[in-house]
Amino acid sequence: MPIPGSGLAKGLAVTLRTMTKKTVTAQYPDVQPELPPRTRGVIGLFEENCTVCMLCARECPDWCIYIDSHKETVPPAAPGGRERSRNVLDRFAIDFSLCMYCGICIEVCPFDALFWSPEFEYAETDIHELTHERDKLREWMWTVPEPPALDPCAEEPKEIAAARKAAEKAAAQAAAEAEAAAQAQADAAAQAQADAAAQAEGQAQEDQQ
Repeated sequence: MPIPGSGLAKGLAVTLRTMTKKTVTAQYPDVQPELPPRTRGVIGLFEENCTVCMLCARECPDWCIYIDSHKETVPPAAPGGRERSRNVLDRFAIDFSLCMYCGICIEVCPFDALFWSPEFEYAETDIHELTHERDKLREWMWTVPEPPALDPCAEEPKEIAAARKAAEKAAAQAAAEAEAAAQAQADAAAQAQADAAAQAEGQAQEDQQ
C-alpha cells in the first residue's frame, strides 16, 4: 500500500534537484537550434537533373507531388540522324501540408534531382501557401548542405574500382606498346647501321680490287 503523500514528496524532490541547475532553454528564434546531420526540413529540387520520369510522384504515399510536362522533338545531332523526343518539365510542386517527410521521393529518384534541406521555417497563415512550386523548390537548393566526407576506411565503390582497374590495364597496355615500339625502332636502327657498315665494307673491298 503506497504511503499517502509519497507522490508529492517525489515531485518536490525532483523540483529541488533541478531548481538549482542552470537553465538549458534556447531562446528561439534569437538562438538557432543546432540541427543534426541529415535533418529532414524541406525538399529542394535540382531541376536540371529532373527527367520527368514521374517515379517520385508515383511512389509518394501521400500523393502530394504534382508534375506536368510536355514532349518536344529534338533535331538529330548529326546530318542523316533520327529525331528524338524528350520530356520538358512544366510544373513541379510539393504540397507540404500533406507531406509526411518520409523521404521516399528522394530515395527513389534515379537522377539525384531531390534533396533534403534542414530549413524548417516555412510556416504559413494560409494552407495553400504550403504548396511550393518549382521556383520555390529551386530556391531551397541553396540551403542544402554539402554531402558528408567519405570514410577513408570504407570499401571503394564497385564502379570506381572497376574504372580504376580498367584505367590501370589501359595504362599498362599503352606502356607495353610504347616499349615494344621503342624496341622495334632500336632494332631497326641497329639493323640499318649494320647494313650501312656491311655496304661500306663491301665498297672498300671493291675499291681494293
